[in-house]
Amino acid sequence: MSNLFKRTSSNWARYDKYEWKEDKEGTLYITPSPDAKVSLYNPLKDSEQIVLKAVNLGLMCMDKNNTQERLQSAIMDFVTCYGLLGFMTALPTTPDFITYHAVYLPKNHFIKEESMTTEKYLSYFFPFDKIDFVKKGMESSWSTDDVQMMALIMTMKNKSQAVMMSFQKEYAERYDWLVTLFKDWAFTFMSSFLYYQDFDMLDDMQKQLYRQGMAAFGGIAPTYHIELLDRPTIVWDFHSLLLGVQMMFSFMLTDEKSTLRVCKHCGNAFIANRPNSVFCSGKCKNQYNVYKSRAKDKE
Repeated sequence: MSNLFKRTSSNWARYDKYEWKEDKEGTLYITPSPDAKVSLYNPLKDSEQIVLKAVNLGLMCMDKNNTQERLQSAIMDFVTCYGLLGFMTALPTTPDFITYHAVYLPKNHFIKEESMTTEKYLSYFFPFDKIDFVKKGMESSWSTDDVQMMALIMTMKNKSQAVMMSFQKEYAERYDWLVTLFKDWAFTFMSSFLYYQDFDMLDDMQKQLYRQGMAAFGGIAPTYHIELLDRPTIVWDFHSLLLGVQMMFSFMLTDEKSTLRVCKHCGNAFIANRPNSVFCSGKCKNQYNVYKSRAKDKE
């Protein structure tokens, strides 16, 4: 995994502060705070940790013992570290959907309609404040008077208009969508782990179910170009952090030298320092041995 991204780069925008807001229907969203400051970072520099945090957040979401308050706090931590996931440009058949007459959507867990007007689609992601966007046929215009956004547009000229719009402070993503997505990632990870761990115990139907679940994992691949920096470097042009994480996750799952593991005690995903590591920490190892010893004493 480290060699794969050794000479690669990318960039994504994140704000230093986010907040939770409800719309008139009571739907909960996360959005940048009004006084938040934007910055750029390279998600590929921290690829393993991003995937690890995403998977473990998904495992938290799958645990019915966790309260919504705890999940909101964990999602807030993730978004503050890495930015919003970019559902708006990840879901359509193309991230350049603004240049088409309508928005076309493949089957997904979030929007049932297969197509809709651009204005209706944008309303899913700008539920609080209207943006300066006008569309007539295939022509559209968009402007902003936010100084930070204008600087960002100049810096990220290679990004599509829709991607840049998703970096506006008015942009928001739904809490329930985020929970569903993180659950999907955790399910994919656990499926890949359990499929091989329990392979000899699974019947043909169970194996087929695991395979079908994994086959559904995917998305629109990001593009890339090569820049002559200190040496030739592959620069990935992610049009959403969501698909960027899925790409990094996919490489980790299929890498023969992947060190991604499941802790034998707490069940969390972790990066193993040694090939035979089965615990995410010394604490989990000690607790596992204590519980195992107590179980033997009761026999």
